Amino acid sequence: MSAGYYILVSIHVLAALLWLGGMLFLGVVGAPVLRAIEPPALRQRLFTELGRRFRTVGWTAVATLVTTGTLMLHARGLLHWSVLGSGNFWRTTFGTTLALKLTAVATMIVVSAVHDFLHGPAAGRAAPGSPAAIAMRRRAALLARANALVGILLVLAAVRLARS
Repeated sequence: MSAGYYILVSIHVLAALLWLGGMLFLGVVGAPVLRAIEPPALRQRLFTELGRRFRTVGWTAVATLVTTGTLMLHARGLLHWSVLGSGNFWRTTFGTTLALKLTAVATMIVVSAVHDFLHGPAAGRAAPGSPAAIAMRRRAALLARANALVGILLVLAAVRLARS
């Protein structure tokens, strides 16, 4: 493979680290620390500001991942109908792993959009400490945890692709 391909792979891996690493950091470190912040209005404001900041970073990383991933598939000669339209390709270890990875990517994008543009902002608009705000925050947290788990599955698929 060319130097350009390895640059694409490096950018792809760095964007993945940023997106998934940021989600894991917020879930494992940020959220537990913020839950202890009083008063509720300050806690909600901090959650909202962290979410807004990471949303910009995260969606930039997603755009980078989709772009570099597509370019890497092209560089490997996999974006041709003769490959993608072949049932034989999708039955190979590489093909089934690629299908798993692409499904995980699509799932993460949908779950992230629901979290980032619906539940997260709704929780930020609710009255701080209210039952509605707590319920919305729990829904947003559940989506974030599910997304992190899918992200781990995605990393496993990526490692398998790199090794096949």
